[in-house]
Amino acid sequence: MNVQAYTTAGATGEEIALNDSVFGIEPNAHVVYQAVRIHLGNKRQGTSKAKERSEVRGGGKKPWRQKGRGTARAGSTRSPLWVGGGTIFGPRPRSYRKSLPSKMRQLARKSAYAMKAADQQVMVIDDFTASNGKTREMAAILKSLSLQNTKTLLLVAQYDQNLWLAGRNIPTLEIREASKASTYDVLNNQMLLIQKSALSVIDEAFTKI
Repeated sequence: MNVQAYTTAGATGEEIALNDSVFGIEPNAHVVYQAVRIHLGNKRQGTSKAKERSEVRGGGKKPWRQKGRGTARAGSTRSPLWVGGGTIFGPRPRSYRKSLPSKMRQLARKSAYAMKAADQQVMVIDDFTASNGKTREMAAILKSLSLQNTKTLLLVAQYDQNLWLAGRNIPTLEIREASKASTYDVLNNQMLLIQKSALSVIDEAFTKI
């Protein structure tokens, strides 16, 4: 699969051949679903807590006598049926953490790349950096590519502090190292912008497993 490469000025360059073993496979939608679900679950704190009837303050006295009033029996004002009572089967602190086997994680990431390529949401750009870490430098590059209003993920070969500083204040832009981008990162955007040097990093990431 070939895609058009662009310069930082928005001009078209040479065509780049994407690795078909990554970007050209048949996506496995179910594995992608599992990977995204686990990724989001692992981000949860799991600190939700509701008091059950034994934990609610008060309710020690029987509200009224058992018989003779013509009303339903009641033993406590903290019954879950009463306002101010405990919660039935309320949330308890717990861990939502799960994991996928490495081969399933690999297939999910490949499938995510293939989905973006099939939807023509992959762009390749020449390697660049932000000399002074200024937001206007990154904003100018996105504008030249007509991506200023498009949710974009920029994949780079390695961490670049100036590049990160230049992009951190742009709400529609996320920057990730290609070797660390998750399935969720790849899918959670409208356009996947990849630096040329990051393409080889992506290929290497899938040959190690």
